Amino acid sequence: MDDLDLDKLRTPLAMPSYPEGFKSGFACFVGRPNVGKSTLMNALVGQKVAITSTRPQTTRRTVRGIVHRDDAQLIIVDTPGLHKPRTLLGERLDSLVRSTLVEVDVIGFCVPADEPIGRGDTYIARELAAQRETPVVALVTKTDRADRAAVAEQLVAVEQLGEWADIVPVSAESGFQVDTVADVLCGHLPEGPPLYPGGDLTDEPEEMLVAELIREASLEGVRDELPHSIAVVVEEMLPREDTRAGREMIDVYASLYVERPSQKAIVIGAKGARLREVGSVARRHIEALLGTKVYLDLRVRVAKDWQRDPKQLRRLGFDQQT
Repeated sequence: MDDLDLDKLRTPLAMPSYPEGFKSGFACFVGRPNVGKSTLMNALVGQKVAITSTRPQTTRRTVRGIVHRDDAQLIIVDTPGLHKPRTLLGERLDSLVRSTLVEVDVIGFCVPADEPIGRGDTYIARELAAQRETPVVALVTKTDRADRAAVAEQLVAVEQLGEWADIVPVSAESGFQVDTVADVLCGHLPEGPPLYPGGDLTDEPEEMLVAELIREASLEGVRDELPHSIAVVVEEMLPREDTRAGREMIDVYASLYVERPSQKAIVIGAKGARLREVGSVARRHIEALLGTKVYLDLRVRVAKDWQRDPKQLRRLGFDQQT
């Protein structure tokens, strides 16, 4: 995981002039796992920069997506879902979220429209009440999955959870009020110059984006407990000439790490069928990301109890300083 260090990112770039009153700054999305934070960020950015999954606790790192507007530049920091940690990895993810809260200009608290308010939502609302210096916008997500009456009831329930700067219902899937969310978040940013060049949609390294796409493909269709045990490391990305097609392609060598041999068998599947499917799905997404043909070599390795082992966490990129 990367060191957030938003102060360094706030250094203005040497860029063309920007309009008077232009705003720039950082927002973060928080909420319990699987409430649509990453999907909403992708919708705001206009391109997939964070992986999504029906599996909870998909996000393990802060991912920054950049929204460019004529009047503002909004950098969204997607965070892991806040939850009661059960492993050292879980403790570090929760620490990552809390450190992010004090760094940003505005916080988006995501609560899904199609699920009743639960203990997790109440717990996070209490945490956010302590952020007295930072405005919090409550975002009622996934409104496409609930009827109008249910959405109205959820808006009332969310209002009763705390003191919010704004409350906005939104659906990232249908596009309902996505622009309104951008307007509201940008309204809480300070005036200042753009912090990223106009073409940038994220500051994630390509290797990290590729690793996340592979992990996303590996999360679907496996047992409930397994996704939390999968880590992906891209070992090498090497360009080469495809002599048959007469064009350049990229060789990607990556390893999927699990905690036990039994999990390795699940990921590989009968006669390797599951791993081939993961590779096929991941390769399509990687080719779309990189804009070129890709040869993808996947290996599955066992790193015993890596979620609880500080040395293994460091080796897999989950450093103590997040």
